Amino acid sequence: MMRGKIALAILCLMLVYTAKAQQQDTLYFTLDEALQYAMEHSFNSKNADIDLHTSQKKVWETIASGLPQVDASAGYTANLNLPVSLIPAEFVGGEPGTYIPVKFGQDYNSNFGFSVSQMIFDGSYLIGLKSAKIYVDLARNAKEKTNIAVREAVTSAYFTTLIAEEKMGIVKDNLLNSEQLLKEAKAYYENGFREEQDVEQLQLMKQQAENEVIKAEREIRVSKMVLKFAMGMSVDKDIQLKDSLQRFIQPIRTGAALTEKFDYTQHIDYRIQETQVAAQKSLLSLEKVSFLPKLNAFYNYQKTAYSNEFNVIAADWYPSSMVGLQLTLPITYSGARTSRINQAKLELEKAENEQLQNIQNLQMQYLTALTDLESAMDKYKNDKENRSIAQRIYHKTQIKFNNGIATSTELSQNETQYLTAYSNYLISILQLLQSKVNLDKAEGNL
Repeated sequence: MMRGKIALAILCLMLVYTAKAQQQDTLYFTLDEALQYAMEHSFNSKNADIDLHTSQKKVWETIASGLPQVDASAGYTANLNLPVSLIPAEFVGGEPGTYIPVKFGQDYNSNFGFSVSQMIFDGSYLIGLKSAKIYVDLARNAKEKTNIAVREAVTSAYFTTLIAEEKMGIVKDNLLNSEQLLKEAKAYYENGFREEQDVEQLQLMKQQAENEVIKAEREIRVSKMVLKFAMGMSVDKDIQLKDSLQRFIQPIRTGAALTEKFDYTQHIDYRIQETQVAAQKSLLSLEKVSFLPKLNAFYNYQKTAYSNEFNVIAADWYPSSMVGLQLTLPITYSGARTSRINQAKLELEKAENEQLQNIQNLQMQYLTALTDLESAMDKYKNDKENRSIAQRIYHKTQIKFNNGIATSTELSQNETQYLTAYSNYLISILQLLQSKVNLDKAEGNL
C-alpha cells in the first residue's frame, strides 16, 4: 500500500513538472508583442538593418577619402647585371675614336620613405558627401518599407490565426451538440419513439462535425506556422495568442468617423520617391562639377642607400624630399561631359514626373482603401445579423425536432445553414480587419 502511494505521488509530480515544462516552452503573444518580436527576429528586418549599417559605413568611407592620405614604401634591389654605358676613350686619356665600357651604379641598393597627399579642392568630393547621406536616407527608407511589410504580414497572419481559433470553437460546440442529439435520438429509437432514419441522419451530422473539427485543427496549425515564419520564429516552437477578435473590431471607424485628412507626405512611398529625386539632383550636380579644376597638395620623403655589399643597411643613406601642389584643369571636353549633364537632367525630370504620379497613386490607394473598409463594415454587419438569424432558426428547429415536430432532414439543413452563415461571418471579420490594415498602410500608419 505504501509503495502504491509513493508511486502515485511520484507520478503526480512528474505530470506537474511536464505541464510546467510545456507551459514554459509555449510562447504567448499579443499582436503588439508579436510585432515587436518580428522587428527583432525577422530575417527581412535583420537584413534591412545590415543594409542601413553598410550605408552608414559608406558615408565614413566617402569622408575618409578627403582626409590626408599617408603611404609608406620600402624596397631592396640586387642588380644581377648592371647596365653598361660606353664613353669616349679620350675622356680618360685614351685613343680618340674608341670607347670604354663603364657600369654606373652598385650591386645593391635600398630605399624607404613615405608620402602625404591632401585634397584641397574637389567639387566631386563635396557632392559625394551629400550623395552619401542621401544613400543613407535611401537605406533608412528601405528599412522602414521592409518593416512595414513585416508588420503587415504578421498582423494578417495574427488575424487569420484568431479566425481559425474562433472557427475551432464553433465546430467543437457543434460537434458536442451533434453528439448529444445523436445520443438522445438513439435512446428514443430504442424505445420506439424515433425512426432509424433519424438516427442515421444524426450519425451523418456527427461525422461531418468531426471532419470540420479536423479541418479546423489543420487550419490553426497552418496559420500559426505562417505567423511564426513572418515573426522570424522557429516553426518548432509552440505559440498562443493572447488577444481576442473583439479587441480589433470595436475600435474600427468608418464613414463620417474618418474625418482625418490624408497627408501623403508622411507615407513611406512618397519619402522614398522624394529621396530618389534628391539623388538625381545630386547626380546632376556631380556632372556639373566635373568642369571645375581639382587641387591637391603633396609631400614626399625618401632615403636611399647604395653598396656593393649585401648588407646595405650599413651603407650611407641619402635623403631626398619634395613638397608641391598639383592642379588638374579639364580643357577639352569633346561633348562627352555635356552629354552626361543633359542625360542627368532628363533623369531628374523623369524622377520628378514619377513623384507626381506617385502622389496621385497614393491618394487613389487611400480612397480605395477607405471605400473597401466601408464595404467590409457593411458586409460584416449583415453577416453578423445573418448569423444570429440562422442560429435562432437552428435552435428552434432543434426544439421542434426534440418534440417530434421537425424531421432530421430539416435539422440537418438548418445546421448547414447555420454553419454556412457563421463561416461567412468569420470571413467578413477577416475581410474587415484586413481592410483596416490596408487603410492603415495607405495612410502610412502601419
